[in-house]
Amino acid sequence: MQDLRRFLAKPAAVAIVLFARAITAVRAIWSAEGLPPRRCVYFANHSSHGDFILVWAVLPPRMRRRARPVAGAEYWLKSSLSTFIGRDVFNSVLIQRDREHRTEDPIEQMAAAIDSGSSLIVFPEGTRNQTEEPLLPFKSGIFHLAEARPELDFVPVWINNLNRVMPKGEIVPIPLICTVTFGSPMRLEAGEAKEAFIERTRGALLALSPKHAGAAE
Repeated sequence: MQDLRRFLAKPAAVAIVLFARAITAVRAIWSAEGLPPRRCVYFANHSSHGDFILVWAVLPPRMRRRARPVAGAEYWLKSSLSTFIGRDVFNSVLIQRDREHRTEDPIEQMAAAIDSGSSLIVFPEGTRNQTEEPLLPFKSGIFHLAEARPELDFVPVWINNLNRVMPKGEIVPIPLICTVTFGSPMRLEAGEAKEAFIERTRGALLALSPKHAGAAE
């Protein structure tokens, strides 16, 4: 059974990427630095269950193969199909968000994935943003991961329009053009406090928002 899942995972991944691109015509906008030269943590805004799929889809194949979304175990392990997609197709780092049911430390899980050579796709807001605010407050996990691996680059990523492609409660996606904008890599600075790092990363992500960029012009 495990061999069968591995056999099916690759064509399933290709099909998901092609479908995502067909529905959204998604395109990547890279920073002046270009593609990240090494493993990193992509941290993005979160307004749809499909967010990590778009980030994953626009990465070049060699980078996509080592990029692992960090996702909630309770969501992706709730059925055989979702388990196959989350665990086998995307090779997600599955985090148990309910503290009472955790058997592993989330920071240790993510650090272990990084140490094995993977990049991560994370959503510091912790949950989907369904408010009128551009970003929810960041959880502290992004700081603790940076503290555990201070040599690691953190790359802000703004996903635009996907919440309009898949509005809450809708089953059929609405074809719209989406963009995934990558910012400049950043690192935890020596002696930088948790609040300062969270504010800096949140500001770097918000600066990529088209609304924010338009207001600044």
